[in-house]
Amino acid sequence: MSVPVEVSRSQRLRPLVGVLAGFGIAQLGSRIAAIALPWFVLVSTGSAAQTGLVAFCEMAPYVLAKALSGPVVDRIGPRVVSWTTDLVSALSIGLVPLLDAAGALPFPMLLALVALVGATRGPGDLAKQVLIPEAAERSAVPLERATGISGAMERLASTAGALAGGGLVALIGPLAGLGFNAACFVLGSVIIGLTLPRGMGRAVPAEPGSEGEERGYWGQLAVGFHHLRRTPLLLTLAGAITLTNLLDAALVAVLLPVWANETGFGPSAIGLLGAAMGTTAILGSVIAASFAHRLRRRPVLVIGIIATGLPRYLALAWALTGQLPLWGVAAVFAVCGFGAGFLNPIIGALAIELVPRPLLGRVTALFGSLAWAGIPLGGVLGGLAVAGVGVGPVLVACAVLYLLPGPVIWVRPEWRAMERARRRQRTDATDATAGTGTEAEGGDGSAGDAEDRGRLAT
Repeated sequence: MSVPVEVSRSQRLRPLVGVLAGFGIAQLGSRIAAIALPWFVLVSTGSAAQTGLVAFCEMAPYVLAKALSGPVVDRIGPRVVSWTTDLVSALSIGLVPLLDAAGALPFPMLLALVALVGATRGPGDLAKQVLIPEAAERSAVPLERATGISGAMERLASTAGALAGGGLVALIGPLAGLGFNAACFVLGSVIIGLTLPRGMGRAVPAEPGSEGEERGYWGQLAVGFHHLRRTPLLLTLAGAITLTNLLDAALVAVLLPVWANETGFGPSAIGLLGAAMGTTAILGSVIAASFAHRLRRRPVLVIGIIATGLPRYLALAWALTGQLPLWGVAAVFAVCGFGAGFLNPIIGALAIELVPRPLLGRVTALFGSLAWAGIPLGGVLGGLAVAGVGVGPVLVACAVLYLLPGPVIWVRPEWRAMERARRRQRTDATDATAGTGTEAEGGDGSAGDAEDRGRLAT
């Protein structure tokens, strides 16, 4: 009897495993390229300014294309968008080492190829995000657990990609890292295109008379924008993440390198801090994937945001005085990484639950693009601030700014309706499991759920 149960379980989990495998492999390749591409530009041109320009030319199209691709994902389905954009990304990044070997890669051509990679990665990443709720539903896995595993995969890819990218660049050269990135895109495309169950990832038809029935690209994009605007909690989360992403981008691009130089710890300290935070973030994500659906979302989210940012910046500022050794800073980063692992499962689940399925692509695209909007500006603003007042005051200012999102998120009144809906769902699930039924106690709760959703989107 044990063999059929095991086979049945593997078939049930196949949708989620397929999506997460495709997502993780594509993320791994992207993280390797995040080290290989800047190093290739730096050693080829000797210009830090051109290196920064290449990074901007990838991330700006990424954010813009992701914001505008929502209606396309909703109309033709995330499955097709995912595997086709991965193939285009593979071709674009794969041309870089090929053209360089042929001596036919002028700098403007490199910028164009990098921009094409960013413009296709944005819709591809969005499509994989949209696939997660359907995969979780088909696999009978709680949404928080699915998004938690997705977050753990992303953090694992970031940590492994940093190590693999550094090793490839050091041993073989940056072009090998770009070739590996292209191979990862191809493999991810194959996994999404061929291994998912038939019928999964197709477009969800809109109900007659609903917002999702709106025809025309700009009309559909407007529907997604209006839904995001009328969902205050989701809009508040997007604004909070925009600020924290901007601060973290400034940290990675400017503050950490300047800090490592001024303290004398050197560039190896940057790798040590990244590894310390990344490793514990994976652990936190794994734990959150198992228990996040049982936790109270509001306190975990607010405390997690504050604990993830504030201690890191203060520890770096303290180390500038010479009173905190490097191992102490690494310990603080490790604690912050563990807390950060609990954020993505909750944010990911909220971003899915507050959006009707036919609108999921366009609203997720707008939400994600707004959350990432601060990243291209983080390095520029961080550099200007450091040039003006020095790295120490900027670190303290960033620590203070990291305090702002928590109280703003906490006071949103939509949490009450959401918590009532979650309690009702858990009660109904418990009654159904016990075989008591729920009809005598108010049916399936659809009227109450509809009332709560009305309070969440006003």
